Amino acid sequence: MSIVKQNSELYRRKLIDLLNNFEMYLNDGSLREQVLYLVPVNEILRNLGASLVEGRNITSARDRILSYLKKYKGIIVSGDELMVVAGISEYARRVRELRVQYGWKILTGVTLQTMSREEIKYLFETENIKLKPDQYILISDMQDTEAAYRWNVANDIRKQRYSVRDKILKYMREFVGKEVVIDELRYVAGNKTEWARRVRELRTEFGWPIVTHFTGRPDLPVGVYVLEQDRQAPEHDRKIPEKIYRDVLVRDNYTCQDCGWTHEQWNRSDPRHLEAHHIKPHAAGGENTTDNLITLCNICHDVRHKKH
Repeated sequence: MSIVKQNSELYRRKLIDLLNNFEMYLNDGSLREQVLYLVPVNEILRNLGASLVEGRNITSARDRILSYLKKYKGIIVSGDELMVVAGISEYARRVRELRVQYGWKILTGVTLQTMSREEIKYLFETENIKLKPDQYILISDMQDTEAAYRWNVANDIRKQRYSVRDKILKYMREFVGKEVVIDELRYVAGNKTEWARRVRELRTEFGWPIVTHFTGRPDLPVGVYVLEQDRQAPEHDRKIPEKIYRDVLVRDNYTCQDCGWTHEQWNRSDPRHLEAHHIKPHAAGGENTTDNLITLCNICHDVRHKKH
């Protein structure tokens, strides 16, 4: 039996012993004596919960929380569970440290409530799920080492006197090509629920290549956004309805129809992204329909427009 399991058994026996003898204090003890007798019970319960998570490098409440979330990645975990395995009541602060300082992609119940029905359905196979503020989900087991720096930048931009849309754009332009999670965008927006609508506007009305799992980058985890390049699409290729844009990408297998480029070929020396091109130019009456749109990488897209 491991040391951890031995400790768990020891705590369990102590707890049973204390509870068995508590009847005497209920009958004869004063209120304060009853309360004081429960103090070691509370301590043993915390130790018992913390002892359930074992590992060579698990030495703190934060480590235990992370280990538990990684074991149940993609599954909703309640704050009560994390409090038990952490062995402390301030578990929420440790979760925030994991998100902000250590770069683990943990979504909170508050953030999940702002996600689209499609994202919710993808994560939980239903769009009618009710999430509480003290519920959490780890969406990726890959640590983001730049998270602490990004959160500092987010804090600075959040305080500036810009519109919500401009704050989000400014933040994403600071991290072109980098993965940004929902919580960061919501924080930059001052926790206003309109942030999601502003991101869609930036993509569909202003032509910024912001992609998600459902809009151009199926390799990304749900809840992650990337500004692929610091440039806007030509004005005549903006305002394509999101569903039409997505249908075109899916139909063309997320592949440039001129050169065959896909995101699997992405590298830092050739940071392309995919766009939708009007076969009959929008300015000449071409409609925003799947029949009049094809998928091109931004390089081939520019070449087509130069030819015209």
